[in-house]
Amino acid sequence: MGDITVELYNETPRHRDNFLKLVRSGYYDGNLWHRVISDFMIQTGDSTTRHAKPGTEVGDYDLGYRIPAEICFPKYFHKRGALAAAREPDADNPKHESSASQFYIVWGFPYGPKAMTKFQTRLDSLTHGKVKFPQEMCDYYWSHGGTPWLDGQYTVFGEVVKGLSVVGAIDAVATDDHDRPLEDVRIIKAIVIK
Repeated sequence: MGDITVELYNETPRHRDNFLKLVRSGYYDGNLWHRVISDFMIQTGDSTTRHAKPGTEVGDYDLGYRIPAEICFPKYFHKRGALAAAREPDADNPKHESSASQFYIVWGFPYGPKAMTKFQTRLDSLTHGKVKFPQEMCDYYWSHGGTPWLDGQYTVFGEVVKGLSVVGAIDAVATDDHDRPLEDVRIIKAIVIK
């Protein structure tokens, strides 16, 4: 659907280096954006999706190892265009370790003060009050959008610097009951540029 260029953060070196290794190896080439939730995010990283038949449920495959969390909140947060690592739920993964290969790009939409107060209350419960939204972050979510309820719980390791409209176009495609696009949307080729 178009080119997406991401910049990786040096403050998340394990995620950065793992992602670069997978890109250089061709791991992501041909993978489907297998999980697309409108006004939320687009997700990829299951290499078995290259050959998935239409309509089959996909997205469970991972490389079998985890990356220790490198959560740099509040410096990096789930703003629109954030690149973050998927992970297993807290019950199976209390240390918030990341998937080896699955990642998502945030879309989300703007949230005003009332919604941010609600998200803060929820985060207080989940993080025992350790994750707080600074005012400038609340202002950013109100003007640009994102997914604030994920902050402090998933590693954000980069962001889209070109092609955000492509992310929006993918986010808007029709999907089935498992959030898989009805018409395949795939990564043709992932490359490292300098």
